[in-house]
Amino acid sequence: MKVYRPAQKKARIEMLPLIDIVFLLLVFFIYAMLSMAVHRGLPVRLPTSTTAKVSKKLILSVTVKADGRIFVDKKQVTGDTLVETLQRKSAGKTDTGVLLFADRALSYQRLFKVLDQIRTAGLTRISLQAQAEQGR
Repeated sequence: MKVYRPAQKKARIEMLPLIDIVFLLLVFFIYAMLSMAVHRGLPVRLPTSTTAKVSKKLILSVTVKADGRIFVDKKQVTGDTLVETLQRKSAGKTDTGVLLFADRALSYQRLFKVLDQIRTAGLTRISLQAQAEQGR
């Protein structure tokens, strides 16, 4: 008696589930990288805002403490040398951005004086940093 055995199919790796997993991992890593904001500012009590977002394309950090001390990327500078420091760090690139961390107790006039100095350095992409309000 002859026993009928179906022909053996060749084992194969299905590509669709593999592609799905690869894209899932890709999306996960992209999202993880975008959520990692680079903060080079010193700790100050930032004002709050309901629409505060962190811009990730800006590279220079200027921090102004409540007592008026100014820091560029965590290094203290005087008000007189702020323009020169920013020009040197931006290396003449006008598309360089600035993250401005100003203490909420800082006077409005002092904030505008620092803003004017940043603009004098040739930098026009300035982002005022704020903290997101709690409970929203």
